[in-house]
Amino acid sequence: MSATAELAPKAGRKYEKVLQILDGNRRDRSRLVPILQAVQEEYRYLPEEVMTLVATSLGIPAAKVFGVATFYSHFALAPKGKYVVRVCDGTACHVKGTQDLVDALQARLGLGGSRRTTPDMLFTLETVSCLGACGLAPAMVVNDEVHGQVDAAGACAIVDGICREEGL
Repeated sequence: MSATAELAPKAGRKYEKVLQILDGNRRDRSRLVPILQAVQEEYRYLPEEVMTLVATSLGIPAAKVFGVATFYSHFALAPKGKYVVRVCDGTACHVKGTQDLVDALQARLGLGGSRRTTPDMLFTLETVSCLGACGLAPAMVVNDEVHGQVDAAGACAIVDGICREEGL
């Protein structure tokens, strides 16, 4: 019996979606990146035990899976909030006040230092090198929604609007 066959029953319902993702990708090790993308879409990050399951199921060393997950900045190894706020800090955005946006959002969300996600797991604040929206500087993205020419007050207003929608 293969290691994957032995592991699947142990994984049970907890990892049922991961097993479906693996099966949907024919457990093809050359599809590691799409598999990890699908897993992250399901969990909103890549849990360590899931990466180990992926490695075992694909018959590759866990170090390879962890290496891919840490190489690409798209992948997250820690849980993220329901709303991921990415503030651009590329040259155009930086010149037009990115730091004011970040400072205002950190204060509004109670974040700072190494803490990037609110305790209620509603918001994660990230600063990124470039969003590719230089003409909209300063820009930020909330999940997949782009907000351009945003000042500190506007950024906080966007967060406040989300909080209202969430009933907070």
